[in-house]
Amino acid sequence: MDFTRPVPPDPYSLLPVPATFDLTSPDVAPGEPMSADLAVDGGNTSPELSWSGFPAATRSFVVSCFDPDAPTPSGYWHWHVLDLAASVTSLPRGAGAADGSGLPDGAFQLTSDGGAQGFEGAGPPPGDHAHRYVFAVHALDVESLGLTPENTNVHAAFNVYFHTLARATLTGTYQR
Repeated sequence: MDFTRPVPPDPYSLLPVPATFDLTSPDVAPGEPMSADLAVDGGNTSPELSWSGFPAATRSFVVSCFDPDAPTPSGYWHWHVLDLAASVTSLPRGAGAADGSGLPDGAFQLTSDGGAQGFEGAGPPPGDHAHRYVFAVHALDVESLGLTPENTNVHAAFNVYFHTLARATLTGTYQR
C-alpha cells in the first residue's frame, strides 16, 4: 500500500503557546528513534518521564502520548494519564501498565484510540514513514478535570485546553 501523504504539523503548534517547562526521559531522545520495547512490537512499555520548571500555581498534571502521523484525519492517542497530583514530577518506566498499578494514587488512564488499557506503544503501519510520538505534560489550574476512565481522549484534550497553565513536550520517532 502506498502511504504517501503530507506530514502533519506538530499538533501543539496549532494551539496558543502557554508557558513551557522541561520534560526529560532516559528512554526518549528528542527527534530520535525509540527502542522497540516502547512499541507494540516489543514490550509495549511506557517510558520514564520527569518534568520540572512548571508554574507554582499548578494544581495537577495530565500526561499524554499522541501520534500526529497516523493515517487518520485525527491522529492517534496512545496514552492519557489524568488527575496526577501537583506533587508528582515523574512517572517511572512501565507506569502505563494496563491495570494502572504503576500510577500514583488518584491518577487514572483512558483507553487508547486502539482500545488498549494503559499505554499503547508505538505501532505505525509497516512500510509507512517514521511516525512522531509526542509525549506531553500539561500543568493545569485545577486538581481534576472531572473526567472518568469512560471519557475519550478527545474529551481529555478538549478539557485540558481550557485549564493549561504550561506545557512540556518530548517527541520520539518509530518506524517498522
